[in-house]
Amino acid sequence: MKIQQFEYEPLSHYSYVLLSEGEMAIIDPDRDPMHYYNLAHKDNAKIKVVLLTHSHADFVSSHWQISKETGATIYNSSRLEAEYPFESFDGNSAIFVGNTKLEAINTPGHSYDSISILATDENEVALFTGDTLLIGDVGRPDLRGNEDDKEQKKQALAREMFNTIRTKFKKIPNEAIIYPAHGAGSLCGKSMSADSSSTLGRERKDNWAFGHQNEDEFVKELLEDQPFIPAYFKHDVAMNKKKVESIDMATAKIPIHLNAETPKDNILIVDSRDENEFKQGHWPQSINIMQGGEASSFETWLGIIIQPNEEFHLVVDSPKSVKTIAQRVAKIGYENQLKAITTLPKANLVKNERLDIKHFFLNLDDYTIVDVRNTDEVREKKIFEDALNKPLHELRNSIQDIPTDKPIVVHCGSGYRSAIGSSILSNGLNDVKVFDLGETIEKLK
Repeated sequence: MKIQQFEYEPLSHYSYVLLSEGEMAIIDPDRDPMHYYNLAHKDNAKIKVVLLTHSHADFVSSHWQISKETGATIYNSSRLEAEYPFESFDGNSAIFVGNTKLEAINTPGHSYDSISILATDENEVALFTGDTLLIGDVGRPDLRGNEDDKEQKKQALAREMFNTIRTKFKKIPNEAIIYPAHGAGSLCGKSMSADSSSTLGRERKDNWAFGHQNEDEFVKELLEDQPFIPAYFKHDVAMNKKKVESIDMATAKIPIHLNAETPKDNILIVDSRDENEFKQGHWPQSINIMQGGEASSFETWLGIIIQPNEEFHLVVDSPKSVKTIAQRVAKIGYENQLKAITTLPKANLVKNERLDIKHFFLNLDDYTIVDVRNTDEVREKKIFEDALNKPLHELRNSIQDIPTDKPIVVHCGSGYRSAIGSSILSNGLNDVKVFDLGETIEKLK
């Protein structure tokens, strides 16, 4: 068998193609299947199956699109409760792709529907572990359940994970290559390695989850200090159980307005331009979530700041950015709430006043300083002793707690989050000046 890993850096997501004897399996595909199609065309391979290790929370998958367009059969656990046609792939199930045998192992812990996929041929053993076994960690168990039963479900899933790690991989040899669905930077775990693959033997030796702790100790360690849960995660879990239309069809419906007038519908505006362009002129009611480069975390922050089903307009720097950013919005399933993508006219824009850096550092008491880093970052190192800590993912809901008797200066650890945070506060507080400390913070670290 031949395995190729595809990485989508903004979401730290790994998907896979397995090729054997002219047949192809696609595992945990992202929203855009074209790179898999290109490989199938290049290798003259038939896409036979598409497999899901679980219903993903942090991106929308193209499994239904692939099945419709290629005739491939979808395989996933029956516990996923999918609304599209699929074949159950649970313990004791096996299929062949070429001369490679693929076996299902139910590995609940990250979710109830999680499976791992054991692939074997005469030369190699590979284990596709989804969000169950990560490199250096295991998947977080707190992403399932409603408000009424979330605590109960995360405790139950943490205990399921303990049983999975202790029992489900016992018969698999140390040389099996581990291929996870996520790497460092994903919010589906808390302490993942930057490595994109490993071996089961190495994980048995180095991964904390294979240690000698008892079940209660394991559960405590797993649940402690998990990162916050982005608003869009629950939305994507539900979306991935449905027949999701193709990314091209989804994005083609988004209107494009060039040099548009300010929207009159009082809908939130997300401005994706660089922070310097934003500060030089933007529409009122705008939040600055920068698109950045190809590896930037735009999708994650969009899905953190904007609620599922919350309508918004999106500002881009030029028409050439429209297609790329529309696809990035669709990667997390937010295309239906995006009312239009627009470029700005040159007139009637709001300009941000620049912070007098020298005056600020000489007169800190004259300002309210807001630190939008996460609480664990602040715990590790405070930058300004009297700063208010309002984590960015909570900021829109905590504006009312911020004093307005002094000008406000917002900072984070590098400047990206403070650009978002200062725009949120400027949008929500009309009677006070709000400044972004920006990249100046790098000099203080």
